[in-house]
Order: sequence, then C-alpha cells, then structure tokens
Amino acid sequence: MNKTVVAVAAILTAGAVAAWALGSVRERSAGAQPREDTLVIGTGVVTGLYFPAGGAICRMLNQGRDVHGLRCSVEATAGSVANINALRGGELDLAIVQSDWQSFAVNGSGSFKSVGAYEDLRALFSLHSEAFNILVRRDAKLGQFTDLKGKRVNVGPQGSGQRAMFEDAMAAYDLAPKDFAQLPDLRAGEQIKALCERKIDAAVIVLAHPNGAIQDAAAACDLALVDVAGPGLDRLIAERPYYAPVLVPGGLYDRLPQEARTFGLKATVVASEQLDDELVYQLVRAVFDNFEQFRNLHPAFAALDARAMAGEGNSARLHPGAERYFREKDWL
Repeated sequence: MNKTVVAVAAILTAGAVAAWALGSVRERSAGAQPREDTLVIGTGVVTGLYFPAGGAICRMLNQGRDVHGLRCSVEATAGSVANINALRGGELDLAIVQSDWQSFAVNGSGSFKSVGAYEDLRALFSLHSEAFNILVRRDAKLGQFTDLKGKRVNVGPQGSGQRAMFEDAMAAYDLAPKDFAQLPDLRAGEQIKALCERKIDAAVIVLAHPNGAIQDAAAACDLALVDVAGPGLDRLIAERPYYAPVLVPGGLYDRLPQEARTFGLKATVVASEQLDDELVYQLVRAVFDNFEQFRNLHPAFAALDARAMAGEGNSARLHPGAERYFREKDWL
C-alpha cells in the first residue's frame, strides 16, 4: 500500500468521523418518543487512533438516533489509564483502553495496585490490534523470533510498551537477556537508521496496521518482518489473554511482500456495569448490524472480524447489554 495513501486516508477518515460524531445529528421524526440519553466515550489524543475509533463508534450510534433516541459524543483524553480512572469516577460512560490496562484494572495490578481491582469494569468489544513487529534486514535471513538469539535487538527505552512486550515474548520462548548480543534502547526515530546501517540486527516497533511508519522503514532499506508464532506464542496468549494473534498480510506495504504472524494488544471498548443494559445493547447493535460500514471508516478497521471482537483481548466480563447482543448472534 502506498505510504501517501495510508497517511492521507487515515487523516481524512479521522477528520470526517470525528466531525460526524461531534457535530449535530438529525432531528427525530414527528410523533417519536425522545430519550435524552447521551453517551460520552473517552478516547485518547486527537492525533492518535483511539480518537477516530471513538468517532466511528459514535457515528454508527448517532445515525440511528431517529429509531433509538440515543446520542454519542467523543472526548479526547490522555489515554487508557486516564480513561479507566474517569470511568471509575463516573466522568465517562464508555472508554477505549488498551487490553493490558483493562486487565491490570480488573485485577488491581500494575498502576492500579494502590486503588485495588475495578470490579465493576465490563467489556463491550475489542477493536484493532496494536501489533508487535520485528523488522530485520532481508539479507540477514532472520525469519523466526528464535533466530534473534545472539543478535543485537533494539527493544526501546526502559518503561516503554515495546520493551515490555519484548520481555513477555522473550519469557514465552524461554529466552533471557543474556541470550542476545545486545538489547539497545534506541528511540523510534533512531532505530531504522541504525538497522539499515547494520549497527543493530533487529528493531521492535509496536503499532496498528496499516501504518506509514512501516512503509517509510521499508523504503529506507531492504527489510522483512519476523514471524512470532508457534508454541511460544500459544503459551504467551494462554498466560496473558490480553494479547491476541495478529496476521500482517503480504503486500500490505510496498517492498514487504511476505505475510508475517505475530501478536498484539487490542484496543478495547469498556464501561461500568452500572451503565444501562439497553443503552449498551443499542450501541453494540449499531456497530455490528452495520459492520461493513463500520470497517470502512478507518484503514485500521479493514481486518476486523466481528466474531473475534466479542472476545479477543478482553479480561473483564462482558457487559450484560453486549452479552445479550452477542448471544443473539450466537457468537459466544
């Protein structure tokens, strides 16, 4: 896929979807009984993917307002942790959060250890994957994750998400830091140059596909994506169910013709159990009854699978309103 097309499509889609979600909606038809319910969904920064994802969800709900009387609006936020805290405080109705943070909140671990488990947190459905990608030079012939043993792998700065995911993968494949020649902490803007100049052998990048950053990297020198698959991946997902398998199709990017199997975190839609069941049912129905339209609202949604979205990446129990819809579809 041409990098200009990827970038422009994402920008135009984000703007159009957000404008629809935040703008006015059609008036109800005469004689209908109005409801004043407005659902506010917390997303992320306006330049990220969570903001247009929230806009896409709101668009689907808002276009049926004449029928159900519901309205949805998008709120830009600082991201997953802020969204969970705002849900817990009753400041948001819905939120998009990364699947690992959903798990930490449900279990009262990580950053949520001091406040305890968020027992009322409920999942509605998951969205796109934020994939764990390992780029290598094609002439290095490093096809599998275990081929990286003894190599120089840039895993990113301490405390970064990409480093945490690499450490999880390393443990699942029974590897340790001593098994690698180096594990540098170059930042994103430095690692592709270092890879092309043969200063490192592999670079870890975590992002949703399609993405212009991968296209730019492939244009810089002859690269390939490493497979992260097999028993190690099965073990990783079994131990950490907030991860899910990801397939990067061959030909998605210029100069990357081969498909690659890997894993990733999911963007997930969550709410409090206290949110009215009927409101949640109508929102989930609005998305999945118009699923092809929803998938066309952003390039990152193109690979979404409706049935998988009912379960993948979710650690919290399903909200009763979402569960009702998915049982009607026989997806559970």
